[in-house]
Amino acid sequence: MALISGLPDDIAYDCLIRIQYDQFPAMASVCKGWKAEIELPEFHRLRKAGGHSQKLIVMVQSHVVSNHGVGVFKCLDSPVYRLTLCEPDLGNWSELPPPACFATGLPMFCQLAAVGSDLVVIGGWDPMTWTISNSVFVYNFVSATWRRGADMPGGARIFFGCSSDSDRMVFVAGGHDDEKNALRSAIAYDVAKDEWISLPDMARERDECKAIFQHGKLHVIGGYCTEMQGRFERSTETFNFSTWQWDQVQDDFLLVATCPRTCVDGDDETMYMCRDGDVVKHRRGTWTFVAKLPGQVRNPACVTVWQGKVLVIGCAGFGEPHMAYMLHLDNYTWTKLETPHKYSGHVQSSCHLEI
Repeated sequence: MALISGLPDDIAYDCLIRIQYDQFPAMASVCKGWKAEIELPEFHRLRKAGGHSQKLIVMVQSHVVSNHGVGVFKCLDSPVYRLTLCEPDLGNWSELPPPACFATGLPMFCQLAAVGSDLVVIGGWDPMTWTISNSVFVYNFVSATWRRGADMPGGARIFFGCSSDSDRMVFVAGGHDDEKNALRSAIAYDVAKDEWISLPDMARERDECKAIFQHGKLHVIGGYCTEMQGRFERSTETFNFSTWQWDQVQDDFLLVATCPRTCVDGDDETMYMCRDGDVVKHRRGTWTFVAKLPGQVRNPACVTVWQGKVLVIGCAGFGEPHMAYMLHLDNYTWTKLETPHKYSGHVQSSCHLEI
């Protein structure tokens, strides 16, 4: 049966791969043939190869409310967090419906990871009871539906590093338990199988660390041990999946002992980070200056790198609205991305995906 009546399948396919991601659910409902096509990895590979894929930044962001219609927006006294989407190439912002059990707000400090066309929401604090949640929820952008995943094993864990290989696996490392004991353990979640597996323990405890997956290796950066309580260290350790073991700890990876949350994967084995009002780049063992941060995002909350661009979402100071700026790495110039007031709330975590 033809994909589109009266058209050769190659031309019909070229039409289908151009459809916007938010129309996938409607597209899947047209017929079984279309539904089967958009669920194939080849469909998404051709979208990307043809330049039709869409880049999305997904954020856990606080609601902002209107001040009695005056046009001034402010955050709620007790922040309620929701999922927001930003398409930086188009400047579009929108809100993603949460799982039904989080209709009144997401768990605080939950982590996000992207795997293919799936968004994975892991853990966090229940905003009503302040108990640590090990829940896992997976949103599929093709069907626009949520499903409950297998709970994160190993007891209570929060403020952990979280990353993915963008293909199948989500990795969780470090954090602390419900008694503020920093953790050395690391685990991996197979989204397709809905199964967790244990990785060997890290050499050190790492609370509030940053996890980055790059070229087949999991890098766990910074954090601190139980005794240090908030005093970050500069070290990193890397898990090599080919040998199934952690490499030797590198003690002086970061230039200064600081929170590593803005450290992100770049292109060609690079990493980028915001530090003391600057954007810096790590390559071949050396950190170099890239650009000064604009004043409105001097306190960055979300950093993403793709296709020669660095997107920074942050604020000028405590309680100020969050704005978005894009750094073009070919000429080191900044472009401000217009941010609607309703999407200027505080950002707790984020991830990016290409659909």
